[in-house]
Amino acid sequence: MKLFKLILLCTFVHFAQGQMKQLLHSNWEFKMEGESQWREAKVPGTVHQDLMREGLIENIYFENNEQRYQWIEEKNWTYRCSFNLKDQSKQSLVFEGLDTYAEIFVDDSLLGSCTNMFRTWEFDLSNFSIGEHQLKVVFTSPYTFHQKEVKAYPRKLAAGSEAGDLKVSPFSRKAAYHFGWDWAPRLVTCGIYRKVYLRKNQPRIRELEVSVLAIRDSTVFAQFAYDIADHEPNLSIQFQGQEFPILKEKGALNRYPPLIKKIEKAKLWWPKGYGDAHLYYDTLRLLRNGQLLDEFPFCYGLRTVDLVNEADSIGTSFYFKINGVPIFAKGANYVPQDMLLPRVSKRKYRSLLLQAANANMNMLRVWGGGVYEKDIFYHLCDSLGIMVWQDFMFAGTMYPADQRSFLNNVAKEVEDNIRRLRKHTSIVIWCGNNEIEVAWKNWGWQKQFAYSKQDSMILWKGYKNLFDSLIPTQIAKFDDLQKRPYTPSSPLSNWGTAENFKHSSMHYWGVWHGGDDFEAFDVNVGRFMVEYGFQSFPAFKTMRRVMADSSLYLGSKAMQNRQKSYIGNAEIERQVEKYYSKPKDFESFIKASQEVQSKALERAIRAHRSQQGFCMGSLMWQLNDCWPGPSWSIIDYFGKEKKAYRTVRKGFRNDFWYIDNGILTIVLEKPRRLELTLRYQKQNVRTQAVTINRNFTKAGVYTIDLWKEEASKSFQENYKLAYVEALFFSE
Repeated sequence: MKLFKLILLCTFVHFAQGQMKQLLHSNWEFKMEGESQWREAKVPGTVHQDLMREGLIENIYFENNEQRYQWIEEKNWTYRCSFNLKDQSKQSLVFEGLDTYAEIFVDDSLLGSCTNMFRTWEFDLSNFSIGEHQLKVVFTSPYTFHQKEVKAYPRKLAAGSEAGDLKVSPFSRKAAYHFGWDWAPRLVTCGIYRKVYLRKNQPRIRELEVSVLAIRDSTVFAQFAYDIADHEPNLSIQFQGQEFPILKEKGALNRYPPLIKKIEKAKLWWPKGYGDAHLYYDTLRLLRNGQLLDEFPFCYGLRTVDLVNEADSIGTSFYFKINGVPIFAKGANYVPQDMLLPRVSKRKYRSLLLQAANANMNMLRVWGGGVYEKDIFYHLCDSLGIMVWQDFMFAGTMYPADQRSFLNNVAKEVEDNIRRLRKHTSIVIWCGNNEIEVAWKNWGWQKQFAYSKQDSMILWKGYKNLFDSLIPTQIAKFDDLQKRPYTPSSPLSNWGTAENFKHSSMHYWGVWHGGDDFEAFDVNVGRFMVEYGFQSFPAFKTMRRVMADSSLYLGSKAMQNRQKSYIGNAEIERQVEKYYSKPKDFESFIKASQEVQSKALERAIRAHRSQQGFCMGSLMWQLNDCWPGPSWSIIDYFGKEKKAYRTVRKGFRNDFWYIDNGILTIVLEKPRRLELTLRYQKQNVRTQAVTINRNFTKAGVYTIDLWKEEASKSFQENYKLAYVEALFFSE
């Protein structure tokens, strides 16, 4: 009921603003450049979806169709529709998401050009009269748009995992995974992928953000900062039964003085496992001379967040404190749920995030090679007590940050997304990028791309300008670095040496990329593990949905193409044969791949949890898939849970325990009483139960040598420990 209430509230956030908007989602058509025939289109959508709907291409996920249809990205596409301006009021045309390079025309008049998938684009329609008009959106292929620029740029850039000869992704403000990754195909989409509408430009509440100023016992002092669009004289704000005149502050960062409220007997927002993710519900109203202009229902949580990333007696810490309490982060890395983003329904968001919550996760990292997610993702995380580590959308490459046009585009992108997302209680950190700094310092790009000293200086200067200056400056301007921290990159430490594991955030890929066995997880534990994992195949039924029966074997051309990791399937086969007999067929191989993935994650999480205090975060790679194929996910593209999902759920329990060689290790998030019942056996004859009691007065990690317990001593010589019959924790 709580989750439904939240989604209902936040889905229909603006009653009054709903009346200001006219959605433009009907009567769209599309065609390829050079063709005369227009075909029916669906908006929001992508050209791939429209081509499939029209029967012009087959399912892009079937067999090797992603390769068959590479020609789509090389073409230019045009979309058009008609719309009516019903009155002469000031109006704007708003696109919440255009993918990616588009020129916007109304009645053949060019309104402007769009060059960033991650921005909202608005165009003034005040020069157009009442009546019917034609809207046309002309998309240019990223390949065509950047071809000359890439060839002219004096340095070759790494381009993440981009497949293809001409690497355009570093120059394109478009989702990097669309160009291919080691778990994703190359499907370079285009289209109007988020809402498009007409909006009347009259006074309205544009946004509202709630922050905690201070907590005194059970009393919270909270700030409600709002912004008004299309300001006019004689406006006032009505909040909690009081009315306040709106006075515009000239030269201030916040255009309007915020409202300060004292909340007694306040209920704080806590991550899952540490308390309730309590949300308050309220409404802000905008009046003009006493007449209601706009209503802004909103929900918010009360919490503080600190990132403790500082030198300590071990090395350099990295952990979060929520409301002053150190938190052990348990979770996963999240990637976009589809290559074709408009196909991800609200139901899919709810289902996936409920699966994350049911797996005892309290943090998800929105990875920097995808997209800034839709609001429903963050609303759900707010409600479920799932903290969000939010990357900005930069991953796996240096960027042309020596170009002013690129930096200006990024500055607007960062502003747009901070403004949209900063209201969410669940977002606890901004992160500049994925793996770029560690790659620059450790992956040998300088040698690989033959950079001169001058090249390296220019690229590193651009990196520092982008991630150490531009982005944090925008955060300071539009959010608050004191209430929501920023880290320039993830990880901050490389897994190459033992010393590095004592410092800050870590991506450990010795298992998989380094060829280490699973036992390596025991000793390679960092202060905050942001990435680690092992691949598996999705269920046999999942593969049958996207493969012909003739391709359902590991060596088929289609199956080999389905594996996007440069290591291929060899590492999965090696581990399968280490722990099990060689699979008799492909279906057996799939089950075995999921077994070894489960073993890997069990070992990793056990190591992280048992060193809680030294290690304060365990985010496995990865939660979900963007298409059906082998990957590091624990939930496949169709939402089916792999065996490792249950392993992760068990490993992330609040009260975590395991027995190894007679040693019971217990990890407690709070003081608990333990009652443990053991069974011993001799020559397959079961003994009576042996009960051990303990009272732990503090949270922490504890070990018990079961053979040294008084109750067990009489069984040491002739018996062996059979199993744990019961283990109970109580307050």
